[in-house]
Amino acid sequence: MSYRLPPLLALRAFEASTRHLSFTKAGEELHLTQGAISRQIRLLESFLGQKLFVRLTRKIEMTPAGLEYFRSVQQALDIISMATHRAVRDTHRVVTLDVLPTLATCWLMPRLAQFTEAHRDIEVRLISSIDPVNLHSEKVDVAIRVGKVPGQRYDRRAPRIDLDMTENWKDVYVEPLFPDILVPVVSSHLMDAVGPINEPADLLQYRLINTASRRHAWPDWLALHGLRVPDDANPLDFGHFFITLQAVKDAKGVALVPKAVLENYEGRDELVVPPLGEVTSAGAYHLLMREGAQEDGAVRLLCDWLAREASRLRCEMDQTTVVAAEVPA
Repeated sequence: MSYRLPPLLALRAFEASTRHLSFTKAGEELHLTQGAISRQIRLLESFLGQKLFVRLTRKIEMTPAGLEYFRSVQQALDIISMATHRAVRDTHRVVTLDVLPTLATCWLMPRLAQFTEAHRDIEVRLISSIDPVNLHSEKVDVAIRVGKVPGQRYDRRAPRIDLDMTENWKDVYVEPLFPDILVPVVSSHLMDAVGPINEPADLLQYRLINTASRRHAWPDWLALHGLRVPDDANPLDFGHFFITLQAVKDAKGVALVPKAVLENYEGRDELVVPPLGEVTSAGAYHLLMREGAQEDGAVRLLCDWLAREASRLRCEMDQTTVVAAEVPA
């Protein structure tokens, strides 16, 4: 079907002029001069072949034909406006991102505003969990998890990560983010009270702090240095690294934490990382999504941004690298 339509600007000028009964006020609303409005009205009248307004000395009045035409034009513009609103609303995308709690708090949240500011049509909804992500439920678009990827080889001596990234790897697409590097951390106040830490054995003077997701971290880390957790040790146990770091800050003991988390912890300046070397876990941080989701425009924009932020974090970690200690072969 072909449509015989007048120019849209002329219709808008006509509708505004009718509402205000003033070419001047219509011009102010549409950011046009009174003369431009008048020309658009003449163009429309020429197109229709009849007068829409009666021009008087200081005002305008509607002709019967103009009033009838106005009712139809206003209806049509309302329909176009509502359809446009729906179309614009439909371009608004929501991407659900499931992130490990402490990583979300220390690393992601302080940066996320940069992404949303640059991509105002994409809303990122955050879920925080350490549970294996279910990417087949369609409730999550992208997840950040730490652990092993099936088929990849890892050093059997490296500290284990007691987390499963997902229980169903079928049709899951994986992108690496950054390594999981564990470092011991202690408060400067506690170290002043207990004594210096110059070698791994010095850590055993301190109370060890465990995190639930890394219950093997201390045994595995100490074993790499030819040590073991003492039988009479009375470690503290916490559920998340954020709580663990707070306990370290409160001089409760010494903990092993991921460098990726520590680099962005707001209380970092009050903590000390003894120069004992860095140990990489048997696993790393990854982006997980359903196969094919990486081709979705909004998901791809978010993943590319996360990859760039991860690259910056790797650079920050490289700049604060502790020389690796000698460990038994």
